[in-house]
Amino acid sequence: MAQIITISSRQDNYIWLLMKDGYAVVVDPGEARPVERVLKEQQLQLAAILLTHHHDDHVGGVAELLAAHPNCRLYGPDEALLNHFRALQVMQDGDRLALPELDTEFQVLALPGHTQSHIGFYGPLGLFCGDVLFGGGCGRLLGGTPEQMLTSLHRLKSLPGDTWVYCAHEYTWDNLRFCLTVEPDNQALLERVRRCAKLRRQGVPTVPFPLAEEQTTNCFLRTDQPSVRSAAQMMAMSECNNEIEIFVFLRQKKNNF
Repeated sequence: MAQIITISSRQDNYIWLLMKDGYAVVVDPGEARPVERVLKEQQLQLAAILLTHHHDDHVGGVAELLAAHPNCRLYGPDEALLNHFRALQVMQDGDRLALPELDTEFQVLALPGHTQSHIGFYGPLGLFCGDVLFGGGCGRLLGGTPEQMLTSLHRLKSLPGDTWVYCAHEYTWDNLRFCLTVEPDNQALLERVRRCAKLRRQGVPTVPFPLAEEQTTNCFLRTDQPSVRSAAQMMAMSECNNEIEIFVFLRQKKNNF
């Protein structure tokens, strides 16, 4: 099975490098230089780049990497990126992406919400979900709608709990602090906060994490829970009558947290 390397980028981004038998695939390379460093250190040939969405902190290194590795394939979510990357192979919901160099494949999931055309890659190696789901949180709505984001989160929540989640930012500590304001008596959340605090003191990433942990501690995946509904109603001082209203309130609250 392929090995997955965490590459820190910019202030709090993660680029994921998957490698096996001298080949590499990278996910969301916002910068080229740290990727090139690992490729050189590990003596790897870059076979493919996977993009979840179009934001610069996810695609900023693509042009440089393609120039340095002209045989590298590029996969991404929408035709708008073709204006920048003519080599892009557009991926749509339900597509199967075979990566023979890694002896694996991914199912492409349409995950709009953070942006209109956001996608994720799900397979035996885990879930690479860009900025839709974070440790203890979810992405801001920067082009998508609350309804889209909630639908995408429900879709991810339904995946097996032993799925390892590779999101693109180190936001877990701040997100969990917010979740505590919603469910201060959630014992699984309290334990995760303690573990996360220890990891960050040691300078260790909190990502990846098992999806099961999100299902029990991430308030944005728990909008169907009575405890979350009650908390939202109390904080809003008004009725939150359904999951979308709860989600909208929590997302707005988190935006100003």
